[in-house]
Amino acid sequence: MTHNMKITADKILKTCMNAQPGESLLIITDTDTDERISKALFSSASEIGCEVLLMKMNPRKYDGQEPPDPVACAMEHCDIVIAPTSRSLTHTDARIRSCRKGARIATMPGITADMMISGGLTANYQQISDYAKLLYSKLENAVTIRVTSDLGTDIKFNVKGCTWMIDNGICHKPGSMTNLPAGEVYVAPADAEGVVVIDGAMGGIGILDDPITIRVEGRRAVAITGKAGDKLCTLVDSVGPSARNIAELGIGINPAAILRGIVLEDEKVAGTVHIALGNNATFGGDVNVELHLDGIIRRPVVYADDTDLKVHELAGEKYIE
Repeated sequence: MTHNMKITADKILKTCMNAQPGESLLIITDTDTDERISKALFSSASEIGCEVLLMKMNPRKYDGQEPPDPVACAMEHCDIVIAPTSRSLTHTDARIRSCRKGARIATMPGITADMMISGGLTANYQQISDYAKLLYSKLENAVTIRVTSDLGTDIKFNVKGCTWMIDNGICHKPGSMTNLPAGEVYVAPADAEGVVVIDGAMGGIGILDDPITIRVEGRRAVAITGKAGDKLCTLVDSVGPSARNIAELGIGINPAAILRGIVLEDEKVAGTVHIALGNNATFGGDVNVELHLDGIIRRPVVYADDTDLKVHELAGEKYIE
């Protein structure tokens, strides 16, 4: 365990989770995740005075797959759950049930030792909270969101009546959840039509050296092309046709986040947009499938009812060239 990693662990527990002495705190990890991360979190929780428990499981096969029953059961009986795992537990029934029972949960899918000491986790989360509030004020009453890019993205989302969500890294209320590193405003759209060109990174694939183009009709990915298009099709179709659902539109607002090929951080990079396929039942959508894959668009222009949100100016630009 490095000194810097311990500093980050303290920040996660104190600033983000507001952990208190005597609270029960469960750390869920797996055999594909650097054990120094869970050790740093365990050490910090112990110093605070939490009743801390560490559970290590076999890696899940894909993001959104449910954890083993003993892990899911333990999640429902703790005040705080922190999940540094190789695959995401964010969009699982186990996470939903635990939040409903009052747990405060931080998921950290794909977290690495480097991410514990640099990038998005080093951000000022109060500043991110301010960014989120400003952007939310511009989105909450919008009916149509249009996203374009120089590479050919041109897609419209119907978000009338949809609830925008904020992930700002502050997880103090019972039943709340954050994704760490944090920093996004996102929604489960009612409909979507157009073309998406993913040129940053893609969940399940990583950094892209060639864009993936997705043609969307009726909120469904009807065609996926590009060098990695076949691989993405295989990932999506392996869990059934519902996984072609356009599940999410999100805007990254973390100015310290770095495009690494790890979606946990990639989707938070300030000034980017991410569009996800698969599950959105956990944040207001209507599709429940054991898969959620985000694709990052690097230099989008975002319009809310024809007004340019100037997302680059809102949060500042942070790109890897």
